[in-house]
Amino acid sequence: MLTVASDIEMLARFGHALADPIRCRILLALRQALAYPADLADLVEISLTRLSNHLACLRDCGLVVPVPEGRRTRYELADERLGHALDDLRAAVVAVEADKTCADADDKGCR
Repeated sequence: MLTVASDIEMLARFGHALADPIRCRILLALRQALAYPADLADLVEISLTRLSNHLACLRDCGLVVPVPEGRRTRYELADERLGHALDDLRAAVVAVEADKTCADADDKGCR
């Protein structure tokens, strides 16, 4: 059970980060590999300016970190466990949705 206020605040920040589909796409992309902002912008099909705003949010939430490389900066997940957590959360959500779809079909008399 969560009792420490800081634990609750951290989970709330994580939820805030996941509340936007673009930020979810960025996190899922970074789960696969490190990336430079221009590459991420192309990957998630948004402007570099919009990406910058989303990366700022993800940095503030403590989910991604910038890694300077000379004159460039690449981004990665702040901790590799976040990638595992995203995989687990994604699998759980897909399973719940599948169960919900089956339950809805059963309620309609579908077999």
